Amino acid sequence: MRKKFIFKVPILKSMNKFELTTKEKQMLYGLVRYPKLTDKELSETLDLKHSTATSIRHRLKDNDYLRKLIIPKLQSMGCEMLVVIYSHFSPLIPLLERVEITGETIEVFPEIFFSVGEQDKGFSLSLSKDYATIGRINDIRTQTFGGRGLLEEEYPNLVVFPFEISKIYRFFDFVPLLRRSFNLDSEPEVEIENVDFGDTENVVLSDTEKNAYCILISYPELSDRDIGRDLGVSRHTVSRLRRKFEENNLMSKLNLPNFVKLGFEILVFYHISFDPRNPPNMEEDEAASLMSDSTVFFASRRFEAVMISIYNDYEKYKLDRTKIMQVLKENQWIAEDPVIRSYSLRTMAFIKDFKFAPIASKIVGCDFWVKKLLNI
Repeated sequence: MRKKFIFKVPILKSMNKFELTTKEKQMLYGLVRYPKLTDKELSETLDLKHSTATSIRHRLKDNDYLRKLIIPKLQSMGCEMLVVIYSHFSPLIPLLERVEITGETIEVFPEIFFSVGEQDKGFSLSLSKDYATIGRINDIRTQTFGGRGLLEEEYPNLVVFPFEISKIYRFFDFVPLLRRSFNLDSEPEVEIENVDFGDTENVVLSDTEKNAYCILISYPELSDRDIGRDLGVSRHTVSRLRRKFEENNLMSKLNLPNFVKLGFEILVFYHISFDPRNPPNMEEDEAASLMSDSTVFFASRRFEAVMISIYNDYEKYKLDRTKIMQVLKENQWIAEDPVIRSYSLRTMAFIKDFKFAPIASKIVGCDFWVKKLLNI
């Protein structure tokens, strides 16, 4: 099996906001909005020549402007919740030392698929089958942080979103952000809807399907031919299984832009606790009014929400933050101010960068030799 593709945020020599041509922006937007389309289909959708679309896609990939991910939809296979954990750390402990400590004790858990940090703060996202597993991870986290003197005054904060009683309006959806940033006003806006993480009805997979599923999640850049060779099956079998997984909402494609290269500077984490006397109406999706084009992640349940947004600069962040606070206070949805923490996209550490293979393997249950092949 080939070496895993590791995404690193580069330090840019140029401070230009964009280094892309109009057609390159159009193609990048199209790849993010329509990840399932072939180059030919995308060229027709964007009114570009087929050869131009293919050439630009290769150029964007070769210059690290985007990478492909496959998101596992695990609810149909026993996954019950999405979990967010965030902490405030002592600035006296160097970031690299903290990353080394957590890498040996906490980040090894397969449930954690995304984890970032700066000198005095950090947050992670996890998928889990049950609360007991997440509770155990957070106990180890608290013990590790507290015992090593990493924490300030507060414990790590745990925010749980059981799929049955939560709504996820955006799960790393970058389309509205790119649409606005590239001034593509003619492109239709994305409708607000709850992201479907899979039916609650249990899905039973064969051994071959489990193995193919895990490899597809782990190596989204590999061709069906290469995956078939590693599994000992034909390319057509892998293609058929890929289509089956997508049609049954067991996985979805996502193209992830490199926002540092695009000139974006700030990532902001919001945790909002709603006033229990007057929370937003979930049935009417009132909490979704807090989102803007900058919002790339938004998960909400009756009394709290977590939002992640990306901004070009501090001014755009400040304007968006003011709008969010106005909506919250005008509707009397909060009794206390939300937790808002900003990160520099250029300096933050990506400890786990959309690493879905371990939790997919744990929940699906692929063969031992496949786990060894995937270095899980």
